[in-house]
Amino acid sequence: MSLVRLVAGSERQILAEHPGTLRKLPRSGVTALVVGTVCVVTVAGVLVSGGGRSAHAATQKAQAGAIVAIARDAMQSDHLRSVIVRVTVDGKPVVTRALGTSMTGVPATPAMHFRNGAVAISYVTTLLLEYVDAHKVRLDDPVSKWFPSLPEADTVTLKMLANMTSGYPDYVTSPEFQASLYGDPLQAITTQQQLDDAFARPLSFPPGTNWGYSHTNIVILGKILEKIGGKPLATLLRNKVLRPLGLTGTVASQTAAIPSPVLHAFSSERRETLGIAPGTAFTEESTFWNPSWTLADGSVETSTIVDLTRTAAGIGGGALLSKASYKAQTAPNLLGFGTKLPNCSCGPQTEFYNYGLGIVRSGSWLLQNPLFSGYGATEAYLPSQKIAIAVAVTFEPQAFADDGGYDNSSTAIFRSIGALLAPDDPPPAPR
Repeated sequence: MSLVRLVAGSERQILAEHPGTLRKLPRSGVTALVVGTVCVVTVAGVLVSGGGRSAHAATQKAQAGAIVAIARDAMQSDHLRSVIVRVTVDGKPVVTRALGTSMTGVPATPAMHFRNGAVAISYVTTLLLEYVDAHKVRLDDPVSKWFPSLPEADTVTLKMLANMTSGYPDYVTSPEFQASLYGDPLQAITTQQQLDDAFARPLSFPPGTNWGYSHTNIVILGKILEKIGGKPLATLLRNKVLRPLGLTGTVASQTAAIPSPVLHAFSSERRETLGIAPGTAFTEESTFWNPSWTLADGSVETSTIVDLTRTAAGIGGGALLSKASYKAQTAPNLLGFGTKLPNCSCGPQTEFYNYGLGIVRSGSWLLQNPLFSGYGATEAYLPSQKIAIAVAVTFEPQAFADDGGYDNSSTAIFRSIGALLAPDDPPPAPR
């Protein structure tokens, strides 16, 4: 069974099974040349030049057209049902557009809500770092201060939970967990079930000696933050992260409910469980599969494309943190660290993908990119140029492999848009 179907945010795992390449810019894209102090932009053969407000407007219009063309290309090549994309530069919108359909006969719109998965991990670690800035905790505090009965509780620290170096096994990779979830995707999964499935197996590696993506870390960190803050995690995140960032469309829910209007999703992930023969086109509606399995209770959320760009800029720009905490969250501190191990989502941290504290660094770009239950999304930020990119996608039957696995096409779309807007500092292409 392909783990890609149960990954709420690890691009490394996705690419390990479905290696991709940087998407080629469409023929109708933008080519920019700088000659002296004059910017010359060609769009579909039309030359625009000059300076001042009119030239800026023409350039922005050209960029918007090229971004939409990238999304349209992806819809065809990757068999996407819908693409919702929004790009801002220094907080100012360049383009906001929805393509395709939510359901048959119902167009996708930029107002639609969808599951944000691992985007919430960056909220959880931001909350942790706010408590660090308030001198309530230290990153080196051991988890034994709150949960002394956990394995290696005196050795595993808050920082290890946040940067995925604890060695705690990922309940998502448990065969028993996967079989149960795909047998009944509507069931509610409790924190105790998550931890029981995780610790039914030994640690993946001694704490601090390797890197391994594990949802278990965030479940435990969420429970610790509740103890530090004295309130439910959903309340703490809403009051200290979501509202301060202006995220009015992001809400937590442990149930399958999604605020209206809803971007519907369709998935082929259960085809093996249901005995669907290879080569047979198949999807089922997965919009209201219960997402309680994904993360810590209180950090299971839905969001909008506007909130994803605000997240990219707010978290990526360190709006809520001290300089020291922002550096701890986003610097490539693990670059070159890690070793691949069997039965573990482990591996070396590369320039293409290295993990901070709840945030992924790819070159100079900061991002998160969830993929699960037929939803794919990416939010990314380039701090030096204040470029925020958000993409959400859903899939047609042809997007799924015979085992139900699929690529997060939103990430390839982001990388192409990033290369277009920041040609001197593009997102790295996978090897």
